[in-house]
This record gives sequence, structure tokens and C-alpha cells, in this order.
Amino acid sequence: MNHAVFPRTGDTQTVYLKKVITNPNIQVGEYTIYNDFVNDPVLFEKNNVLYQYPVNHDKLIIGKFCSIACGAKFIFNSANHTLHSLSTYPFPIFFEEWGLERKEVASAWDNKGDIIIGNDVWIGYEAVILAGVSIGDGAIVGTRAVVTKDVPPYTIVGGVPAKPIRRRFDEATVARMLELQWWNWPDERIRKAIPAIQSGNLEILTQC
Repeated sequence: MNHAVFPRTGDTQTVYLKKVITNPNIQVGEYTIYNDFVNDPVLFEKNNVLYQYPVNHDKLIIGKFCSIACGAKFIFNSANHTLHSLSTYPFPIFFEEWGLERKEVASAWDNKGDIIIGNDVWIGYEAVILAGVSIGDGAIVGTRAVVTKDVPPYTIVGGVPAKPIRRRFDEATVARMLELQWWNWPDERIRKAIPAIQSGNLEILTQC
């Protein structure tokens, strides 16, 4: 297991994301990387995880071996203004002004749940993932896509709002990949399997 913040010598734009996370409501798996050539990638929590206020207790969960491109954003529930009200104005946030109960502040927005990213997911440049979305293992999110709905495993999505473009593999291959879960193998086994993974040879991978 590599415990370095920066996995490549001389590259300060790419970090192992788990090494720079301090927020207990953000969980990141081993070897997931974040690259940022605009801002300091160490500041991922501040610049990329938005509206995740402690009062809401919502979580960002990211699996292992994910690749997150520069500017990708994860927008949480507190960014929403409730649609159950006759007005979108967030009165409960300004409880002091209007004499409301402080404990009701979270009623100012609709709570759609956590953001859950699977393993081996590639999230493209400036993509946006909204609250309540789950993205399956092996999925790809295109550049500047806005993901408002769940993404199945090994599916490529793109656009605003993001829609499926195609599956990466046939159903049998997807099922086998989800069964193998190579990302959970010990490091040494993964190291030996890299040629099979890189060549796209599922038959050899199953023998590793």
C-alpha cells in the first residue's frame, strides 16, 4: 500500500485522494486519484465537495482505483431549495430573521441522500454529480456531464443531464467483472494482473 500523498515523483497536481481527506463524512478507497491543474488538489474538500454541511449528515463515498479529473464537483443536498414549499426562498436558513425554530433549518432543502461512487470509476473534467446519485463500478462520466440519476456499472454517460451513451462491455463480461472485483485483491495479485487488465484479456484476468 502506497502511503504517499503524491503518487508520481515531481507531480504535485495529482494526489491519492484518501491521503488528503479530513472530513469524516467523506470516505475514499485506496489508490483513487484526483488531478487538478487549476487549484491545489490537496484542497479537494474545499473546492470540489460543495454544500456538504454538517447539519445534514450526508456522505460522499468513493471506491478504490477511481480517476477523478480536474474540476469535478460533488453537490450536496444543502444546495437544493425545497420544491414542497410554495416558495423556493429558504426561510428556515434565516430562522433568526423570521423567528423560526433553529432545529428546522434542514427543511429549507430537499434531502435526496448520499453520493456513492463505485470502484474503478472515471469522472471526467468538470463533471458534476448531484446529491442522491449512485455510480456503479467501472462506469465513466463524460466531460462536463451533470449526473442527476444513478449510473449502472460499466456504463458511459454524458451530457446535461447525463444520459447513457453505451455499455463498456457485454452483459456477460460485466457480470464477470463484478464477480471478480479485482480492486479488492491484495496489491501483489493486482500487480501480477496488470498486463491482463491493460490488455483487456478477461480470460487471463480470471486466472490471476
